[in-house]
Amino acid sequence: MSHSLNRVEIDLGALRHNYRALQEQAGKGAEVLAMVKADAYGHGLVPVARTLAAAGARTFGVAEIEEGIALRQAGLEGEVIVLLGAPADRLDEVIVHRLSPVVFDLEMLAELSRRAVLAETRVDVHLKVDVGMGRLGILPPELPHFLDSLSRLPGVRLAGVSSHLPMADRPQAAVTREQCRLFMEIAARVRQASPEARFHLANSAAHLNLPETRLDMVRPGIALYGGQPGGPTAGGFRPVMSFRSRIQQVKEVPAGTGLSYGHTFVTSRPSRVAVLPVGYDDGLLRRLSNRAAVLIGGRRVPLRGNICMNACMADVTDLPAVRPGDEVVLLGRQGGEAITAGEIAGWLETIDYEVLCLVGGLNARLYVGAERGTGE
Repeated sequence: MSHSLNRVEIDLGALRHNYRALQEQAGKGAEVLAMVKADAYGHGLVPVARTLAAAGARTFGVAEIEEGIALRQAGLEGEVIVLLGAPADRLDEVIVHRLSPVVFDLEMLAELSRRAVLAETRVDVHLKVDVGMGRLGILPPELPHFLDSLSRLPGVRLAGVSSHLPMADRPQAAVTREQCRLFMEIAARVRQASPEARFHLANSAAHLNLPETRLDMVRPGIALYGGQPGGPTAGGFRPVMSFRSRIQQVKEVPAGTGLSYGHTFVTSRPSRVAVLPVGYDDGLLRRLSNRAAVLIGGRRVPLRGNICMNACMADVTDLPAVRPGDEVVLLGRQGGEAITAGEIAGWLETIDYEVLCLVGGLNARLYVGAERGTGE
């Protein structure tokens, strides 16, 4: 993979900038819980976490135990919160690797308590309360019983209480306001019994659109990587990922030439076509056929014909001479032009989160902008 014709560049300088901007916005009273789950949104779990740790991050959010173990094996300290919790057969690993699972099941919590006592240690846990996402978490009426039961279990400590807002990109929506009110009520109730617990509700959109949700900790994901979480958000974040390739062949074809499988595009004039070694195996999904554009020589050119598994074609008829080996930007900036993850998401009728995970996970990654002496 390191010899691929295509590469994803990860700008660690932009990542540091975004983290520091988010921490400055959060203020001294709120910590940034750096979301590095899903291989850091396709940016690379360990290199991203190391960069953030060097920039001051002390708490990291992962989806599954394997990601937490990978951080520990890479030497990362600080708290690692496992957002999907832990099944009973993985609890020993939680203890050994000092992970903090999200909890929402009393049976699992009781077993964790038993094993923590046997190991003569204490495990920090974060309780998930569902205020309207309809996903993981206990329902608010279950809270008193859960807290009472948890308080009786040795070997575990309530380190945090969290929830998630499904419509934080619509901050004025009545449902969002009601969910915020409900979580604030829960926080006030729990704080009396567990003053050490930290409360975290704000994802990127809530952090930017609803400052009152910042509380003790914020959980930025997409903003950390320079994406747009939606809603009336503030700017200033720098894209961390770019996707680049090079022209493999340039050919001249007459009018009436069909391009690629199915001839979904037929040239209406004599044309120059650049063949690019990028296809749906690299994350340039077939749905982008005859929709997407790329940057060559600092100018936009359209992709024409169906995208293949490992190749696609761009119409470069209106460009000055281009040659094999010239750089192509599929995501990122070239000269004065840029193609964003959000723009690609629009062509795909999805969200930029999916674009970053897809592209970052399928291509060789090159890290630029590391600071010397930090271990990045």
